[in-house]
Amino acid sequence: MYIKRLSLKNFRSYSEETVTFTDGINVLTGANAQGKTNCAEAIFFLCTGYSPRANKDKLVIKNGEDSAEISGTASSLYGDVSVRINFFLSDKKSIHVNGLEVLKIGEILGNINSVFFNPAELKLVQESPEDRRRFLNVSLSQMSKNYFYALQRYNKILSQRNTLLKDPDAYIIKETLPIWDEQLSKYAGKIIKARNDFLRELAPIAKEKHLYLSDGKETLEMKTESGYYGSEEEIAFAMYEDLKLGLDRDMRLGYTGIGPHRDDIKFSLNGNDVRVFGSQGQQRTVALSLKLAETETFYNRFGEYPILILDDVLSELDKTRQKKLVSAVNGLQTIFTATHIDRSIFRGLSFNKLTVDNGKIKNK
Repeated sequence: MYIKRLSLKNFRSYSEETVTFTDGINVLTGANAQGKTNCAEAIFFLCTGYSPRANKDKLVIKNGEDSAEISGTASSLYGDVSVRINFFLSDKKSIHVNGLEVLKIGEILGNINSVFFNPAELKLVQESPEDRRRFLNVSLSQMSKNYFYALQRYNKILSQRNTLLKDPDAYIIKETLPIWDEQLSKYAGKIIKARNDFLRELAPIAKEKHLYLSDGKETLEMKTESGYYGSEEEIAFAMYEDLKLGLDRDMRLGYTGIGPHRDDIKFSLNGNDVRVFGSQGQQRTVALSLKLAETETFYNRFGEYPILILDDVLSELDKTRQKKLVSAVNGLQTIFTATHIDRSIFRGLSFNKLTVDNGKIKNK
């Protein structure tokens, strides 16, 4: 899969711009604050329906304008697919896929797949479990609409259960809670099973990628900390029983203490916890290895690679790892952004250079 054409109108720093990409390596270069990351963000937006940078959609609208639009056409095994998103100051947006409006945000998923990485993705390794769950949710939602809708339903029921737990009437809680617990456990089973399967597939690939990027010096291991295994039904049953056992605790705390909203992933290098003992360079390589493994997982499941978006990654790596990274992505569409490029790291490979200057993109 690769994106062929991207059009931007009043999106971030762009007034009106159209850019074409090749199906291999594309490098967007230019000084800081010229629009490179905005372009990368727009591609990811077309794939997932949300921004990795803005918590409100209206923030992507160019200052002084009342609406914005991004659209793109991608090529896949099943033919071309087009996606258009219109943004409005009301913070609402409309989405069209192949010319037809879709009313549910989940319907944009799976049309154009992508894997996104920029320096902020170091949170995946460095910071809270929420960042690692977000990684799982974004990837799995693109792979499966069923996962996305199960996650939506789970979060809604979880919110209702947590509200009930704060009720001052203990009798009402104990009478009503089993209904919510049964539904919560059902969707938890779907989510946890999908995550377990994904991580079981991802871990050995990430290990291999990390060995390659680190010249065989570091062995990456991943371990899920959900605590639930087996089929969807087995996981749901186990969680339902645990919810009953933990009722007094949850009533005392006023929130649900177990479930996929508490999941985490532990990363270790040569047996040492990366968060505690890893240098920033090691943590960056772990995160990058995960993203490269994610692209392979997409290929294994769907028979084609997603678009790989690497925003300002090369500047954070030494020259040896730059060369290894470029070699690792050869053969799939990759969008690099960088303030400048060292052509020697692309030696023997063809690439499409695009220059970004003050909201204008030129092939150069």
